[in-house]
Amino acid sequence: MSRLSLSDADKDVRDWFVRTTRQLNCTVRVDGMGNIFAVRKGRREGPPTFAGSQLDTQPAGGRYDGVLGVLAGLEALRVMEENQVETEYPVGVINWTNEEGARFPISMVSSGVWAGAVPLEVAYDCKEVGGESGTMKSELTRVGYLGDVEANHRANTIGAHFELHIEQGPILESSKKKIGIVSGVQAYRWYTIKVHGKEAHTGATDFKNRSDALLAASKMILRSHHVATELKGLASTGILTLKPGSTNTVPGMVRFSLDIRAHKDVVVEEMERRLKADFLSIAQGLPVGRLNEGGTDGRPCSVDWKLDMQSPETLFNLDCMQCVDESAASLFGDKVLELTERMTSGAGHDRYV
Repeated sequence: MSRLSLSDADKDVRDWFVRTTRQLNCTVRVDGMGNIFAVRKGRREGPPTFAGSQLDTQPAGGRYDGVLGVLAGLEALRVMEENQVETEYPVGVINWTNEEGARFPISMVSSGVWAGAVPLEVAYDCKEVGGESGTMKSELTRVGYLGDVEANHRANTIGAHFELHIEQGPILESSKKKIGIVSGVQAYRWYTIKVHGKEAHTGATDFKNRSDALLAASKMILRSHHVATELKGLASTGILTLKPGSTNTVPGMVRFSLDIRAHKDVVVEEMERRLKADFLSIAQGLPVGRLNEGGTDGRPCSVDWKLDMQSPETLFNLDCMQCVDESAASLFGDKVLELTERMTSGAGHDRYV
């Protein structure tokens, strides 16, 4: 499935979501970040309890990713409506904008604006990946979802928020568990790394006279894996571009993404500290580990870091966790410990912003 945020496909599913929730007697509000809040009234006025996630996906995303959290909330609303269930306070479903960060490279940006963690203008000015001209604000306007509700938690209050999500990993399946009761989310940081060398002809320039930006970048990416392994964290590169992009030209510039994660903030900080020092040494051609063994030393490159986003380790609300515990116990009875597992989420989600 491919439904990047604020694309034409995303507009179509947003229109469907609005129509469907209105058919279920919900009031629909759209805020200035395109977040859609569908609310079903309760016996008394008060901040609603929401389920929610996102309907946008990665470029080749899973159909049960964030979509599951929205559709499950819609199904709960449908069951309540068909059975004329009255809740004490309002309940509803939220579709958050650009949770994935795949098209606009700040994940959870719109829930972040709502929570006060991301400035509105920073979000509006965020440009799409790939150097295209679109910004979040221009694309919100284009698809008709630049809402008039103020995008913050003071103007649009939430009583509680639950997000059903697939694990996106192997732990529950391998341990034959049914439900993961999530206690929090690990810390992570995203960077854009630029390596500058010098373009040269591949046939006319020998190894010792090359300032090869791609060779240096490849060593940096491998080094990030080594350091993360040593510190029991994670490091990943998902985007890599280079110039000039010619078969017989040594690349003079490489840009790549770096995603580092760990359960604790201090581990992420230590990874960053060590990798900044090691990347600089690699760019200068100095030995780091055994990366230079069997090769030919060339001329130095330069390296620049840009922090794109950071998210600290986060612990979830104990009352919300207790609700999940009690729901699991009512479902599984005396097998609850056998079929559930308390765990930390490896991925970031709107729920914890």
